[in-house]
Amino acid sequence: MTAVSSESASQSAAPTGTSRISRRIAAISESATLAVDAKAKALKAAGKPVIGFGAGEPDFPTPDYVVEAAVAACRQPAMHRYTPAGGLPALKDAIVAKTARDSGLQSTPANVLVTNGGKQAVYEAFAALLDPGDEVLLPAPYWTTYPEAIRLAGGVPVPVVADEQSGYLVSAAQLEAARTPRTKVLLFCSPSNPTGAVYPAEQVEEIGRWALDAGIWVLTDEIYEHLTYGGVTAPSMPVVVPELAERCVVVNGVAKTYAMTGWRVGWILGPTDVVKAATNLQSHATSNVANVSQAAAVAALTGDLSAVATMREAFDRRRQTIVSMLREIPGVACPEPQGAFYVYPSVKGLLGRPIAGRTAETSVELAEIILEEAEVAVVPGEAFGTPGYLRMSYALGDDDLVEGVSRMQRLLASAE
Repeated sequence: MTAVSSESASQSAAPTGTSRISRRIAAISESATLAVDAKAKALKAAGKPVIGFGAGEPDFPTPDYVVEAAVAACRQPAMHRYTPAGGLPALKDAIVAKTARDSGLQSTPANVLVTNGGKQAVYEAFAALLDPGDEVLLPAPYWTTYPEAIRLAGGVPVPVVADEQSGYLVSAAQLEAARTPRTKVLLFCSPSNPTGAVYPAEQVEEIGRWALDAGIWVLTDEIYEHLTYGGVTAPSMPVVVPELAERCVVVNGVAKTYAMTGWRVGWILGPTDVVKAATNLQSHATSNVANVSQAAAVAALTGDLSAVATMREAFDRRRQTIVSMLREIPGVACPEPQGAFYVYPSVKGLLGRPIAGRTAETSVELAEIILEEAEVAVVPGEAFGTPGYLRMSYALGDDDLVEGVSRMQRLLASAE
């Protein structure tokens, strides 16, 4: 008898005309930022001197006191067991206290769900809020995961585009023009990934009052709240517009502020019914977040912010360096970001021009040329909903940053 592979068997058993992969999952693109980072790391492992500006990940180690808290947790038998799906009580308390301290938003543990990183927080919030066909206003450029999370939850992302002329800030008038009877949620992110734009308090209030009057929800992503520069602050929308709190969900986490990207701890903070619904979902999807990571997060949130200040100082220095160097490249326009650790230069002036014997018609093609000719990894603007741009993270060492942009300068200076 001829052996039949499990793949062949499943294909033959499938009804005619059906796909092996569901349409919902097949429609999802992989994370462009993680894909670029993976390619850069693979090339480095193969001996290529690639410098990666792709991943949004601090190059600093997690603070020692946070690591020690995790080590101590590993030795506690209680941490070897299941714990409440919604999060350890100590971490919920720490999130409530941290939120009141840092943004002024008052809450209770019943308003908190601890999630496996910020990505799960975003998805579960949308899953709790959206019915099929509900629209989400999505300011663009946007983080590459946002539209995929919206679609996974059954929603429809509606991009609202802002360019460098407005500092990558959308207006309430633009949002109103994009609103339809199906609009249910506005996604708001300040400081922004990928642009580093930060909304001033008066614009946060204007948009918040517009959302309140329109009767829509706001999901506000505050993951970069501590990473602002030059005296700029990033006010929290439900604090600026308190009446919006009952229709607002805040997502946040320890990844960026405390250099804890690999620990995977984020959270949802919102109305109790939304948090309860998202907790029910998580109870079936993943149960509790790893207890050791939660213990580490408690230490991070209850400790001081001195490690954060040290990182912010380095990021600020790198921010100024990368902006200055990119502005020296003819055809590149680089606004100065006020937050996060990204620049989002326009490279439209380089498209259609020969570079090292090659011509890029899109920013995807330009990113490929930069990787292959200069061995520098950047993420094209197509991943963020706005072709003609590149995203570059400056959360890498000073020497690598200067060397990487210097390579780009030498390559792109050849553009005719």
